[in-house]
Amino acid sequence: MPKLGMEPIRRSALVEATIVEIGRAGSLDVTVSQIAKRAGMSSALAHHYFGGKDQIFIAAMRHILSVYGAQVRAALTVADGPRARLEAIIRASFEAGHFRSEVISAWMNFYVQAQTSDGAKRLLNVYQARLRSNLLHELHPLIGARAPDVAANIAALIDGLYIRHALRDSMPDGRVASERVLGCLDMMLDTQKEHVG
Repeated sequence: MPKLGMEPIRRSALVEATIVEIGRAGSLDVTVSQIAKRAGMSSALAHHYFGGKDQIFIAAMRHILSVYGAQVRAALTVADGPRARLEAIIRASFEAGHFRSEVISAWMNFYVQAQTSDGAKRLLNVYQARLRSNLLHELHPLIGARAPDVAANIAALIDGLYIRHALRDSMPDGRVASERVLGCLDMMLDTQKEHVG
C-alpha cells in the first residue's frame, strides 16, 4: 500500500521520468517499466497512479504545459505594451527549461499521439487556443483585422522551430529561436505599416 503523502512526489517523479525516457528514445517507444525504473519505483506502482503509458504521457504533457503557462504568465506581468507582451510570449516559448531536447521530443510525440488519442487531442487544442488567444490579444491593437493571420503565422513558426530542432543533433538554442520568430514578427508588423501608410 502506498504511503500517505507520497502520491504527489511519486507522480511527479514518474512525470519527470517519462519526459527523460521519451527524450532518450526520441519516441513513445518506451515501456511503463522503463519509466518506473528511472523514477525508482515498480511498474505496478506506476500503473496504480496512472493506469497506463498513455495516461502517464498525457500527465507529462500536462506538466510541460503547466510550466510553460506559468512562464508565459510571469513574462507577461513585467512586459509593458502589446509589442513587449508579444515578445514575452515568444521568448517564454523558447525558455531554456522548456526548449530542451527531452521536452522537444515530448512535444513531437505529443503531436503524433493527438492524432489517435482523444485526451492528447483535447490537451493540444487547449494549448493551441491559449497561444492563439494570447497572440491575438496583443496583435489586435497593433494591426487590427490582420491579427488572426499574423497570430497563425507566429504559432506556426514556434511549432516549426520545435520540429526543426527535433530533427537535429545540435543543442537547442532558445535565444536564437526567439530572435528568429521576433524578426519575422517585426517584418509582419512592418508590412502592416506599409499597407496602412
